[in-house]
Amino acid sequence: KVQLLSACALLALATQCSAFGVVVPHSAPRICSAGQTESTTSLNIFGNLKGAFSNDDSLGKVDATPGLKGGPNVSDCTINGKPVKAVAGQKVSQVAAAARVKITYSCKKGDCGTCEVMQNGRIVKACQAKINSGKCDIRTL
Repeated sequence: KVQLLSACALLALATQCSAFGVVVPHSAPRICSAGQTESTTSLNIFGNLKGAFSNDDSLGKVDATPGLKGGPNVSDCTINGKPVKAVAGQKVSQVAAAARVKITYSCKKGDCGTCEVMQNGRIVKACQAKINSGKCDIRTL
């Protein structure tokens, strides 16, 4: 009997259009059979902020193409003679992993020296060294 009463109460709640109705945006409010108007769950928090800074001259002119100017600083880089794409300032370990070049690592902090490679004729640790701008030649030892 308790289950029947709870099912009836749930059915009565489900028929209330203010709680479970589908709202069509930009339409006039509909009136349910119970005489209540249908409500929405939209809070419209940011809708009123569209023009909040439109009259502030100190912000400067809006750039039509936001983002990186001229793109990233791409370096002409090779690893063991294989040309790879690299950005200046990127870690050698990341570039080597992307090129699928195997470099042995142990600590990845620069303390042990197991990841030493030859970069432009100098021995560096791949876990700490970064790709320089311009030409970059890396050889595994």
